[in-house]
Amino acid sequence: MTICVILAAGEGKRMRPLTGSRPKVMLPLAGRPMLEHLVNAVIGAGITRFIFVVGYGESSVRSYFEDGRSRGISIRYVTQKRQRGTGDALMSVKPHVDSKFLLLNGDMVLRTEDIKAMLMTPSPAMGVFTSSHPKDYGVVTMEGNIITGLEEKSLHPKSNLINAGIYLFEPGIFNELETITSSPRGELELTDALMTYIQIGLLHGVQLGFWADMGSPWDLLGVHEEMMKEIAPEHLGVIEEGVFIRGDVQIGPETVIMSGSYLEGPCIIGSGCKIGPHAYIRPGTAIGNNCHIGHSSEIKNSIIMDSTNVPHFSYVGDSIIGSGCNLGAGTKIANLRHDKGNIIIGGTDTRRRKFGAVIGDDVLFGINCSVNVGSVIGNHCRIGPHTLVEGRLEDKTVIGR
Repeated sequence: MTICVILAAGEGKRMRPLTGSRPKVMLPLAGRPMLEHLVNAVIGAGITRFIFVVGYGESSVRSYFEDGRSRGISIRYVTQKRQRGTGDALMSVKPHVDSKFLLLNGDMVLRTEDIKAMLMTPSPAMGVFTSSHPKDYGVVTMEGNIITGLEEKSLHPKSNLINAGIYLFEPGIFNELETITSSPRGELELTDALMTYIQIGLLHGVQLGFWADMGSPWDLLGVHEEMMKEIAPEHLGVIEEGVFIRGDVQIGPETVIMSGSYLEGPCIIGSGCKIGPHAYIRPGTAIGNNCHIGHSSEIKNSIIMDSTNVPHFSYVGDSIIGSGCNLGAGTKIANLRHDKGNIIIGGTDTRRRKFGAVIGDDVLFGINCSVNVGSVIGNHCRIGPHTLVEGRLEDKTVIGR
């Protein structure tokens, strides 16, 4: 029976400050950790044996998934003590693999039908995807179903087919990994080991119908938007008289939706939340557990993590807010430039016309604060009343009183 190995050891530095207290694969995506979506897709393809390569923040992965029995699967954990590249991560599972196996990067979304197609392909095989931004990835060239070339990121890529980070291998891949040397960064790269297969015409390519990775917070929000379109309605909480619900809305247990609130799906509200009175939850919003969205507050197309409060008279648009935050009354997060141009963060084009802010865990705002488009606020910051926040604030920054 095929085993699935998932590489989940990395922090995801480009996701900071969101990964300050959790590994990248545990960031929420449409109400669940991104890793859970990937695991569910693999289960749908008939695989029930998993190996998770963990490292940074591994305790959160272990405590969430445990041994997998509650999901009808088995999970073995292997710790990569130092993050020394994908090749090193794969070598760590060698003692536990003695037959064909599927290898996946943990920070992406796949469809079950594409995983099934991979499993039906002769190994070794690599999943490829047609990208509109190939210069952001390693690209491949193909003749028929055989991969003939593989190059790292380039400003002038030779094709628009990219390496999607999904592979089908036999245990012989470990022999290839033992022959490669460390890269200039001191890492063992899996792609170096693949060159032998490419040179002798053995590496098969499988075109994926759907694929999305999440290298940055704005990538996360974009994939979140797509995943939210697939949710099914479920109302487990208390809904007071005078609440209007439109579209597909999930409401968790022990959540109270108070009178006068308007919920427009697709949206997700976790368990133990208090929404309203007179709150407006707009499409694309996912609110974690034990949150409070209060009187006359509006949340649009945003990810709000556990135990965060937006109590009254606030606006949050196209943003990601960590856990344990509190927005003082009248706090507003802008999400659109006056010139309608793309939002630029730290010199990087997000390719989004609307994007608000990325806010870490345990950030407290005073009343009537304003947060400009594209702002990034680190963990444990304190923002005094009537403050305008722009650009990037490092962890534990204090502004005002």
